[in-house]
Amino acid sequence: MKRLISSFILLIFSPLFAFAEESNAAGDKSTNNFKRYTIEYELDAYYSNTGLYVNLTDSPVPDAGDMTELAVYKKLFYSSLLPRFFVVEASLFPMPVTGVFIRKNDEDFYNRARINRNVNLVKAVTAGFEEPYAFNLFLGNVLKFTRPGEKGKKGNFGYMGYLLSVGDYHIRDNELIFDKWAELEWKVKGDQKFESYKLSWSYRIGAKFHDHKDIKDVLYIALRRSRLDYKASAGSIIDNSGIEYRYDIDMNSLSPVRHYFIVDKKLPWKEKHLAASIALGFIWEGSRKYTGALERKDRKGDLQFIIRPNIHF
Repeated sequence: MKRLISSFILLIFSPLFAFAEESNAAGDKSTNNFKRYTIEYELDAYYSNTGLYVNLTDSPVPDAGDMTELAVYKKLFYSSLLPRFFVVEASLFPMPVTGVFIRKNDEDFYNRARINRNVNLVKAVTAGFEEPYAFNLFLGNVLKFTRPGEKGKKGNFGYMGYLLSVGDYHIRDNELIFDKWAELEWKVKGDQKFESYKLSWSYRIGAKFHDHKDIKDVLYIALRRSRLDYKASAGSIIDNSGIEYRYDIDMNSLSPVRHYFIVDKKLPWKEKHLAASIALGFIWEGSRKYTGALERKDRKGDLQFIIRPNIHF
């Protein structure tokens, strides 16, 4: 497991940075601002990624400034008929991987962390993603967000288009199951990161296919919104909170097989320009999600509560 993760990280970071430096150096000889290839990355306890952005045109990424969310949707939608970018991305989910590592290497500790049938503290902190990593290909349109006088931040983009994700492992109850899976979705996503606030949103519809015969193929709809405002009052709820929900249905029977719901509260530290957060929620998995060798012994749905601490920089 350690060797697999280490090799994966080396694979996604080293070649991409070398390739981007060579490509941008060549591109900068002919133009002052235009770059055909760029590298962006994000580091987070639950979702970290690095991506190679490839511009299919001879124009730089459009700058939306600090445009409102609704205006971003309109701008992306009107230009979405002709994709201008594709993004090759590799993502790693550190906390879910940590949960797998703990259960595999210290089963006694993992079992002691179980409070009752619906609460295992290790699973509560590490649950959420059903895979340890993924490789992604996005095709669509991209906008960047900037403000005059502020230094641009990593991952400060808006997206609309199609995303194909693939992987070869599935996580169930903090255990790895070999499963070649593929996911296709249409999504709208944005991350506005400025000095005074950060706003993130994501709306997706898609389908996920599993090679493992005992894991159901699903259709899903998902939404996420999160806001961090350093100028908001300490008692503000809307300005420093987030919500995420995903609903999965069996592709064949159209019956529900999974609900994922989480809300969070952020506590900003303006002087250090960071915030602590705590998220609470649950994951419900129906008895039809797994069959055969993976079917739960009691043939009942599984409800797991989530407790997710994090720090936002």
